[in-house]
Amino acid sequence: MITFTLNNEKRSVDADPDTPLLWVIRDEIGLTGTKFGCGAGLCGACTVHLDGEPVRSCQTLISDVAELNITTIEGIDGKAAKAIQTAWEEIEVPQCGYCQSGQIMSATSLLAQNPKPSDAEIDEAMDGNVCRCATYVRIRKAIHHASDLMEA
Repeated sequence: MITFTLNNEKRSVDADPDTPLLWVIRDEIGLTGTKFGCGAGLCGACTVHLDGEPVRSCQTLISDVAELNITTIEGIDGKAAKAIQTAWEEIEVPQCGYCQSGQIMSATSLLAQNPKPSDAEIDEAMDGNVCRCATYVRIRKAIHHASDLMEA
């Protein structure tokens, strides 16, 4: 049995220790906001926060998260998260939306650590989050807008 905290709730699962966290979140627990994209940690669709840091859940084993705090898109909260969600809507970032939970998780982590990032810092933090619709310009604009919202 592996015990961890998911979205501020203690959870225990009886899963093979080598099972990727992504599949435990989606298949065992039933939270489907975290997406499967590539399975190799290269696209960012499966991004979750592990003790506040963005990680690729397709490459994180369930055995590696015992006693740690995991936050998914369903549980994201706080000033940075609210600003990002508002900016995403106001700037109309998503097109197909498939990558957006991973994009939002990475952007929220960035603003929580750096409330006024430069373009270069945004690009670095968001590197590895692939958007097939190529909404990168709107993503960067929304992160700047969220930064402004956090100041207000």
